Amino acid sequence: MTAGTDDAAYDALVLAGGTGRRFGGDKTAALVDGVPLLDRVLAAVASADRRIVVGMPRPVRDDVVWARENPPGAGPAAGVVAGLRHVRAPWTVLLAGDLPYVDAGTVRRLLGTARTNGHGAVLVDAGGRRQHLSVAARTDLLRDQAGQRDWTDASMRTLLAGLSLVEVPARGHEAHDVDAPSDLPGAVGPAQEER
Repeated sequence: MTAGTDDAAYDALVLAGGTGRRFGGDKTAALVDGVPLLDRVLAAVASADRRIVVGMPRPVRDDVVWARENPPGAGPAAGVVAGLRHVRAPWTVLLAGDLPYVDAGTVRRLLGTARTNGHGAVLVDAGGRRQHLSVAARTDLLRDQAGQRDWTDASMRTLLAGLSLVEVPARGHEAHDVDAPSDLPGAVGPAQEER
């Protein structure tokens, strides 16, 4: 499939630029079942036309495009804006790089709901909280939002506020992210099987 020519095509934007202060280092390098967290997230979006990772380049299993927010450490909204410069497809899937239970099934559900809605979809955890780094949305609408201001230190909630996102309930632990070593799988339970 040629990127950007099929309305069903999507690019993935994975944010992996955090400092990992609470974790004590690069949490996306932490191993889960022998696989770094970042590689697990990239596997969930293996069907993307392009996979863009926002953060300091590091070894990963597959080919990706690297981007960096300006200035480095400017936060996730600034990271999304930096990554959007490399997106070509009509749909964008946004994911954090520290989601051990997100898989291809999660991505299919987000994209399916987003395409039905025509705007976007957001994963919602068991407590009803929107996971603003588990989103599928129309690229042009994201760009419209991104072009409106300087996003340094702004929240993802603010960046996405202008989009009509349909909520997609998380299954199992797929909304779980890793902030500290105690958040790594094993403390939560077995990963969800492919849906």
